[in-house]
Amino acid sequence: MARYTGPTTKKSRSFGESIFGYDKAFEKRKYAPGQHGLSRKKKSASEYGVQLKEKQKAKYTYGLLERQFRKTFEAATRRHGVTGEALLQLLEARLDNTVFRLGIAPTRRGARQLVNHKHIEVNGQICSSPSATLRPGDVITIREKSKDHEWILAAANNTGKRYSWLEWNPTQLKGVFVNYPERDQIPENIREQLIVELYSK
Repeated sequence: MARYTGPTTKKSRSFGESIFGYDKAFEKRKYAPGQHGLSRKKKSASEYGVQLKEKQKAKYTYGLLERQFRKTFEAATRRHGVTGEALLQLLEARLDNTVFRLGIAPTRRGARQLVNHKHIEVNGQICSSPSATLRPGDVITIREKSKDHEWILAAANNTGKRYSWLEWNPTQLKGVFVNYPERDQIPENIREQLIVELYSK
């Protein structure tokens, strides 16, 4: 299954923000990568360049490559409402992203691995597809055979940030995808309108 496996800190530095989560190396060098570092002169990007960079940031943030991201965008155009908001809602409804948001895994990469290795069940059935799109009411649980793993115990004691469109029961190790989030509930710093304009050219 295709995914980006390159350096994460370098990508975060190119976007100017830690898109893969907290990164100690990024915190030390919050400037563009390259041998000239801070001495490099910044060039003003074209309109297309700005739009392309925003799309790339969204792709790397959610862990998609171009073909899958375009399919998600096309699905968003068929939904009612604002296309940009629908795009982010579909990205947030991915199984790997939801596992990450619930706190079962510390990163989206880790969540993707858990799903691929068949540790996660959706509505009582094992689901090994990280790109599976959840619907309101879907129940996400840990596979019974996996509940004695160390990362499961860490998830049970997780007191991190909670999101209003998800419910998490640490005792039962069960989460519920309650509804699609509104745009102002999604914390990612993505200007989705630029992505819509890029694909509309």
